[in-house]
Amino acid sequence: MKVAIVHDWLTTWAGAEKALAELLACYPQAEIFTTVNFLPKGEIPCLVGRAIHTSFIQKLPGAKKHYRRYLPLMPLAIEQFDLKGFDLILSSSHAVAKGVISDPGALHICYCYSPMRYAWDMQHQYLRQSGNAQGLVSWLMRWQLHRLRQWDYISAQRVDHFIAISHYIERRIETFYRREAAVIYPPVAVEKFRHDRPREAFYLTASRMVPYKRIDLIVEAFTQTPERQLVVIGDGPDFKQLKEKAGPNITLLGFQPDSVLIDYLERAQAFIFMAEEDFGILPVEAQAAGAPVIGYGVGGLKETIVNGVTGLHVAEQSASALLTSLAHFETRRQEDPTAYAPEACAQQAKHFERSVFSNEITTFIAQKRQEQMAKI
Repeated sequence: MKVAIVHDWLTTWAGAEKALAELLACYPQAEIFTTVNFLPKGEIPCLVGRAIHTSFIQKLPGAKKHYRRYLPLMPLAIEQFDLKGFDLILSSSHAVAKGVISDPGALHICYCYSPMRYAWDMQHQYLRQSGNAQGLVSWLMRWQLHRLRQWDYISAQRVDHFIAISHYIERRIETFYRREAAVIYPPVAVEKFRHDRPREAFYLTASRMVPYKRIDLIVEAFTQTPERQLVVIGDGPDFKQLKEKAGPNITLLGFQPDSVLIDYLERAQAFIFMAEEDFGILPVEAQAAGAPVIGYGVGGLKETIVNGVTGLHVAEQSASALLTSLAHFETRRQEDPTAYAPEACAQQAKHFERSVFSNEITTFIAQKRQEQMAKI
């Protein structure tokens, strides 16, 4: 079986790319197609020696640093890949990858992280954050996003079967694409954590410092309660502003390697997470490390955290709601020291380990391949 894996772009090694690595492990013979590839050669073991095909955007001026500016060209770029002769096409998509034009005899399955947020429900936020909420440029961008939505919907109809990364995304696929989707959670390397280390008094959060991660309200809540200690790991555009607002009880460590993050996760009394995420790998990793998660109970976190057992769902994205949940967490811990047990957290995390992902996705694909062959 000849397999093509189509990925939006290869510029960083984050959650979607970790899922890509598992897909490559499942189908080691696969060739990779992507709009651009600017990952350092030889540094990603699963990509070494593989055939990686890029689009014409790879050679456009400034693409390495500003590839996202070429988003209006990406539908055209993704449609130029010649996939004739491939039996199975796996698109790993949160943007344009699912839009490839496949051979009519091929089976196209899309592992969807989310329909394009900036083209659909986050359009207005995207325009505000880019400084283009008003004016002529704003209207030009709105027109481009309008056309992108049209293409996004049409291209979604080319996919034979969708797999969503969570039930939250399953609902988004149904809303925007009018398509059904199976749910297979992304793979998490839970085996690299231990949950039996002594717990310390501090709370922990970790994230890239960008607005939607809502580190600002976490910092605000802990600044209001100086008796609580918070450690913050991560860097990004908002780092300087957050550091200026943070009280003396908050330690901002900036970017740290995985080894440091793992060490803190294994010692923290709880992990704080207030973003609305499609899935959220870090809360699962925190549980694997034995740390309960106190986080905004919407999106993927609602599915990965067992409320009252491996953490607490915060009712809304606000500092006051977070403080209420922190007080509830601490009161229950005082009344019952066995509450939110590290063992329970680690057991919950096992539902998302890599072997579960590999087994579920290969079984799903084999079943759909068999159904397709039966119709021929």
